[in-house]
Amino acid sequence: MKLNEIYDNDGARKGRVRVGRGIGSGLGKTAGRGQKGQKSREGVSIKGFEGGQMPLHMRLPKRGFNNPFEKDYAEVNLGLLQKLFDAGKLADGVLDHAALKAAGVARGGKDGVRILGKGALTAKLALKVAGVSKSAREAIEAAGGSVEVIEVVPAAEKAAAKKNTVRDAKKAKRA
Repeated sequence: MKLNEIYDNDGARKGRVRVGRGIGSGLGKTAGRGQKGQKSREGVSIKGFEGGQMPLHMRLPKRGFNNPFEKDYAEVNLGLLQKLFDAGKLADGVLDHAALKAAGVARGGKDGVRILGKGALTAKLALKVAGVSKSAREAIEAAGGSVEVIEVVPAAEKAAAKKNTVRDAKKAKRA
């Protein structure tokens, strides 16, 4: 067998259907779209339209809501911190959101990191985080470490504060 003799099996590739190419093809004139109307035109899709009847997505009841004030923390368990410390991925010193993110532990969490008490901790760690559970704090302090809880200012609040500062500066300039 040579490279120029290789070919697909019969039926392995299906040719594209050429529509609107005469009556003999069976898909001439209207090209299988029926007669006139919105659905025969190009660029029209009527997703969820049920002929004037109330659509299903509007008939079903809605539940719950999105809390705009909900905090988004990256949650990290003590067992994972111990595992990373043993592997040498966590350096000594103060561990904050940036250090935990660099170690690949704190994914997401735009409002900071929250330490949870699952697992055992024997390493002496100094943590600077946005939140810590009661059991996690006790375990860290029992191992000889320390926890400092800081307040993380979300980006939206920072932007609002900056806007207010600029506005106040303009008022002071006018007066």
